[in-house]
Amino acid sequence: MSPAVESGARPTGSPYPDRMRFVAIGDSFTEGVGDEVEGGAVRGWADLVAAGLAAGLDEPVDYANLAIRGRLLAPIATEQCDAALALDPLPDLVTIDGGGNDMLRPGWDLDELMALVARVIDRTEEAGVRLVVLSGGDPSAQLPRGALMVERASQFMRRIDEYIENKPHASVVDNLIDHELRRPVYWSEDRLHLNALGHARVAARVLTHLDVETPLPTVAEPDPARGGVLEQARYVGRYVLPWIGRRLTGRSSGDGRTPKHPGWVRVPADA
Repeated sequence: MSPAVESGARPTGSPYPDRMRFVAIGDSFTEGVGDEVEGGAVRGWADLVAAGLAAGLDEPVDYANLAIRGRLLAPIATEQCDAALALDPLPDLVTIDGGGNDMLRPGWDLDELMALVARVIDRTEEAGVRLVVLSGGDPSAQLPRGALMVERASQFMRRIDEYIENKPHASVVDNLIDHELRRPVYWSEDRLHLNALGHARVAARVLTHLDVETPLPTVAEPDPARGGVLEQARYVGRYVLPWIGRRLTGRSSGDGRTPKHPGWVRVPADA
């Protein structure tokens, strides 16, 4: 089911007889937080994948993005998944990320998260829709207790790998194992979200996974130095304390937000 591309032309017998339709579901990673563009909007790896697919196939791609920052896996695997499969026409390709926000909370349950992602895998499998499950990058070099979060995410990805062994329409792009992506140069100031370069690197990994060979962005220069005590205090005040405040009051960074592309938008081949 891969949209293999040779010399920019769609191969004979393509599974996309009209045009390819791609929908992304997830949280801030898929929404594109950290890759801010003019006007305060965000772009992100999924937007770049849609543009890369259109360029690789040399024709427009229909694209939807239902991701919302701060979302736990339950609404991603139910509300967003159901909305994606209710799109008309049906998508050819769905990507999902999720679970990171759950892992930041006490009492996270690996079995519960696995049941949720299994629901998405099974639903897309039944619909004959290709599914790609993504992990986020590894932020452990930047975050306090980051190693604990990465260990939880790694356990989750191992369970997903086991589950999809006999699922012909499902595959995984595990960004946790990309050592280059761990460098601070690919991360935004909040140290939790990728910056524009990081999103571009993830997009290249996904496109190559989809047989649209794309060079991986790299940085030869050394990573920027982290500041001392004053810089750390500024970081805590700007990013950590507001996050704690939202947790204590039951709020989310995504409250009141709607998906940026809830229905099909046309991405031209020359985007």
